[in-house]
Amino acid sequence: MASELVLTLSCPDRPGIVHAVSGFLAERDCNILDSQQYGSPGSATFFMRVHVDSLLTAEQLSSSFTDVASGFAMTWELHDVAHQPNVVVMVSREGHCLNDLLYRWRSGYLPGRIAAVASNHRDLERLTASYDVPFHHFPVDPTDKAAQEKRVRDLVSAVGAELVVLARYMQILSEDFCETLPGRIINIHHSFLPSFRGGRPYEQAFARGVKLIGATAHYVTADLDEGPIIEQEIARVAHQHEPATLAAIGRDLECVALARAVRWHLEHRVLLDGPRTVVFG
Repeated sequence: MASELVLTLSCPDRPGIVHAVSGFLAERDCNILDSQQYGSPGSATFFMRVHVDSLLTAEQLSSSFTDVASGFAMTWELHDVAHQPNVVVMVSREGHCLNDLLYRWRSGYLPGRIAAVASNHRDLERLTASYDVPFHHFPVDPTDKAAQEKRVRDLVSAVGAELVVLARYMQILSEDFCETLPGRIINIHHSFLPSFRGGRPYEQAFARGVKLIGATAHYVTADLDEGPIIEQEIARVAHQHEPATLAAIGRDLECVALARAVRWHLEHRVLLDGPRTVVFG
């Protein structure tokens, strides 16, 4: 029975990479459905994503690809498209991004499974329950935030989550937490940073008469809100838009940008290029 597999790789850029990969796949009767590649001039790194039909399993193909990979010093992964990765979503009190993700997942628009929702408040417990998803209340003790983060890590481990999504989770994650899940945490926030930091950003934007507002989805690192950007969405606004209207538009933009970033990650379309990302469409 044929399997659909996705191979992603990065390595130092040099001639012969595409030939070696395509030749390897052809020798094993893999049919290439889609192939994309990019050579990054800044890092001199080559990136590739190949989607194939194969009579071999991901495990069988992986075992024989190691020789090709070692010859080019590749960092690589091979995934079965049928696999639905488990996802943990973290929220605080604002539910627009959570509700959007739950709807898209339940409707079959996200190639993964929302296995659990964790929150430092109970506000969104009923919303989560309406989708038959387990809700976990992990309140934050300001004197011992590490204990709460350990409960989150234990939950991630217990459900076998391959991705954590911060859907308007209004707590700063510790450096230790970020480093235990590198490239596996996605956050969303408004795109006024670094101009309008702190609370009430839409009031600040209104006062300055901004004409564009937006949202940014990015991987989380120890540098607050400065991780590699996956997706951004914008909308034009005008002088008559009051702060409440700007905030409403911003919520819609956050939903769209976050959903795209999560879907692209689950489809193995996002590769890290230092502080940047390569996103294959």
